[in-house]
Amino acid sequence: MKVEAWLFMLVGAFFIPVGTVYGFMVNWQEHVGFLALFLVAGLCLMIGVYLYYTGNRVGPRPEDRVDAEIHEGSGEQGHFSPWSWWPLVLGLACATGFMGLAVGWWVLFLGAGLAVIALVGWVYEYSRGDHAH
Repeated sequence: MKVEAWLFMLVGAFFIPVGTVYGFMVNWQEHVGFLALFLVAGLCLMIGVYLYYTGNRVGPRPEDRVDAEIHEGSGEQGHFSPWSWWPLVLGLACATGFMGLAVGWWVLFLGAGLAVIALVGWVYEYSRGDHAH
């Protein structure tokens, strides 16, 4: 993960002077452009730092080594719930929330409430019911 970490940190460090130059070019009057560039830099740096610390904690993956074989990356890659309906509910909640931005603010609050229910249901899916651990 070190390559990905350094790539994100390099991109984040690139956008800081780009945002500064853009701010000087528009005399700091156009607030969306330079602020968006600074936010992109901050997000890239956050992802890069997270990947750096995760790479130090986990160790090198087969993708990180030049002498790795294909079979070293085989096996279980994570835990996924193919029967879960909560991602669909969360997607509908997000669609309702974005529709609320165009239609009316009261619809946004309905979508936010549904999103909270979907997130809680998804997080606690394995704590109760048929698939409890």
